[in-house]
Amino acid sequence: MPGKIDDAQVRHIAMLSRLKPTEEEVRLFSEQLSTILAYFDQLSEVDTTQVPPTAHALPVSNVFRPDEPHVPFGPDQALANAPRRDGDFFAVPKVLDQESA
Repeated sequence: MPGKIDDAQVRHIAMLSRLKPTEEEVRLFSEQLSTILAYFDQLSEVDTTQVPPTAHALPVSNVFRPDEPHVPFGPDQALANAPRRDGDFFAVPKVLDQESA
C-alpha cells in the first residue's frame, strides 16, 4: 500500500498532539491513516484538467444583511440583559490574577 503510516509515525503524531494512545490504538490508527492515504492516491488518478478551481462545491453567496448606518445602542439598552454590570460596563469574573499577568 503506498504511503503506509507505520506505528512510529503514529506515536510521533500522538506526541505532537499530546495524546497517549494505547498500543492497540496505535495499530488501529496506523491502519486507518494508511487507508486514508491510499484513498488520496486513488483520487490523484482522477483527471481534473477540465474542472475549474473552486473554493466551494456549491454556489454560495453572502447571506448577510446590507451594512447600513444606524443609531447605536446606549449603555442602558446594551446592558439591559447583562447578568451583572459595573456602571456602563459588563461586570465579569476575574480571569487572571495580577501576579500571573
